[in-house]
Amino acid sequence: MTEPLLTEVDHVAIAVRDIDAAIAFYEETFGATVVHRERVDSDGVEEALIKVADSYIQLLTPTSDDSPVARYLEKKGEGVHHVGYRVDDCAAALQSVKDHGGQVIDQAPRPGSRGTTVAFVHPKGAFGTLIELVEE
Repeated sequence: MTEPLLTEVDHVAIAVRDIDAAIAFYEETFGATVVHRERVDSDGVEEALIKVADSYIQLLTPTSDDSPVARYLEKKGEGVHHVGYRVDDCAAALQSVKDHGGQVIDQAPRPGSRGTTVAFVHPKGAFGTLIELVEE
């Protein structure tokens, strides 16, 4: 039997219109703290990561009106945007998706936040869930 490509849940991403209000909600309600905050211009987002055990809640807000997260908020409103799974080898996991007929958004892994390497799998080929493959 081969080793599984997904090693654990890296994060659950939540699209929000007001990241500061969302951060305040998690801080005041759950006593959570932001452990990383970053603007990712290549994706047109600002993110805040809240550590939960060995995973994160990733709060995302668009930095431009034409970013994918801005379009998501316009179409679906605030809520769960995608699930990020940790992988040991992003290229191998992405190739497995392609080999098994899945649709991908990224044809090759690319730089992500926190110095990670990432690739996205299209929800049309993943039972309606946008998947991010995350290699640390």
